[in-house]
Amino acid sequence: MGKVAAPRKVGDKEALAVGNTIRGSARKLNLVAQLIRGRKVEEALNILKFSPKGMSEDVYKVLASAVANAENNHNLDVDALVVAEASVGKSISMKRFATRARGRSSRIVKPFSRIRVVVREQEEA
Repeated sequence: MGKVAAPRKVGDKEALAVGNTIRGSARKLNLVAQLIRGRKVEEALNILKFSPKGMSEDVYKVLASAVANAENNHNLDVDALVVAEASVGKSISMKRFATRARGRSSRIVKPFSRIRVVVREQEEA
């Protein structure tokens, strides 16, 4: 008996990619995700490539991965893809300590975020 394939987490004309540990807060990552929601994939990739935001490079990689998944795993047309969903959430937080004056120390939290990008093939209107 072979392994049973898990049901798809997205629709038939959709593909997804997830970035689990992107260094930075979810609030800042969501600002970058807002730039691409609902846009055509080609336009979204150009926006991310020329965005001054630091995390846009990581989002670019996740979006490019979603496009590659759509093309290779689900046989979707790359030119007709649209960013259907770009959801952001918190991931782990590294805790560090920094020395302060008079023998004290303070806690530094270094957050990580996750992003889930879903691309959908849209029929040409």
